[in-house]
Amino acid sequence: MTTIGDLLGPILEVMTWVGFVLGLPLLVWGGNARRHRCTWTGTTGTVISAGGFMGYRWTDHHDEDHRSLLPAAESHGLVVGSDVDLFYDVCHPSRWGLKPPRHDNAAWTLGWILTGVGILSTVGGFALLLF
Repeated sequence: MTTIGDLLGPILEVMTWVGFVLGLPLLVWGGNARRHRCTWTGTTGTVISAGGFMGYRWTDHHDEDHRSLLPAAESHGLVVGSDVDLFYDVCHPSRWGLKPPRHDNAAWTLGWILTGVGILSTVGGFALLLF
């Protein structure tokens, strides 16, 4: 006659290995990506017109001027000379947006989940030994 412990033991063992073997490298990789990510900062840009196109002009933290043209579909409703809030990547000012970026890190999140499953499975395996 098999008990619940006989069925649950191998499952917890496999989940421990899966959690740690997959989770820890993802944690390291995601943590490394988080550590080396450049910051984004905000500035005020001005709407410009250049040769029939609309765009933005702004100055970065090194006092360098940058200009970016917009596709015609995105330039409707812009008034030349008006100010807008821009956000740009400090390391690569050509990356910019009108909203601050979301820094989602799937590797970091999945690494924490899998490592948590590994930890819980390890604790469950030890608890199964005691009962």
